[in-house]
Amino acid sequence: MGKINQGKVLIVLFFCLIIGLFILNIFIGTVNISANRILEPAFFEILKLRLLRALLAISAGACLSLAGVILQAVLRNPLAEPYVLGVSSGAGLGAVIGLLFISLSIGVSVAAFIGGIITIFLVYKLAKIEGRMSPENMIIAGIIVNGFLSSILMFFVSNSSSENIHSVVWWLLGNLQVYKIAPVLTLALVSCAGVLISYMFSRELNAISLGEEEAMHLGIDIEKVKITLLLVATLITSLTVSICGIIGFAGLMMPHIARRLVGPDHRMLLPASVLMGAAFLLLCDIFSKTMLAPKEIPIGVITSFIGVPFFIYVLKKSRKAYFR
Repeated sequence: MGKINQGKVLIVLFFCLIIGLFILNIFIGTVNISANRILEPAFFEILKLRLLRALLAISAGACLSLAGVILQAVLRNPLAEPYVLGVSSGAGLGAVIGLLFISLSIGVSVAAFIGGIITIFLVYKLAKIEGRMSPENMIIAGIIVNGFLSSILMFFVSNSSSENIHSVVWWLLGNLQVYKIAPVLTLALVSCAGVLISYMFSRELNAISLGEEEAMHLGIDIEKVKITLLLVATLITSLTVSICGIIGFAGLMMPHIARRLVGPDHRMLLPASVLMGAAFLLLCDIFSKTMLAPKEIPIGVITSFIGVPFFIYVLKKSRKAYFR
């Protein structure tokens, strides 16, 4: 009971941190404008862009962290996350095809979702050997599929017209800049729906994390739960990638840190991971705008710079019990 109360306190603190970083994000940009002037009517458009960007960072961070929690629990793999398993690359490939050949934004999102679905299916099939699937096989399959899809991505980039190359490459590196409110609202609504659906399965996630045999003894339809939650993870990842590009390792780091702070109970772990993911991407966005100002660093570069050492750390510790 004490752990749950501690988790509730931490969740409130994470929420307060998000509010603070959100406000800070509005007043910080590649263009140096004093805090008292940014609220003037002359800078309304800049303020609007910063607001949209901060909201997108919150939604994207929440979605990627939520996908990481789901994949780590369903696959019982401490290294599972959308980027490592190739889901981000698959969604990215679909989105790039949509960007180059489909003019409608809804077409890009649909293409990204299809790419993500196909990728997770391929990884799952490649990881199963003689009907058994180990965490090591999942990572190896993810790396193989990721490399293959990355080569196809580079093929499309290298053969696209010169006016499209810069925008596509910048998008692939992760970009939170957005000019319309529609994609921000869409991702925000999808993230909220994803959290609600996942929370409804928190009991099942707790059981599956302990082992499939235990879950079956509790009367849980494991395959149904897996398919439902994998679709949720793929949908929110694909939509995030279609809007923001490929942002790696956020879905790996935040669930692990949250698990250390609030414990493995998904009733606490899900909201804690989502809030931490939102705060993390807000913080990364601040760094992306200020480290080389007035130039901007793609946010995917920053998350990868932080995430790769973390991945190595988790890889070394992967034989220990992360879910017990």
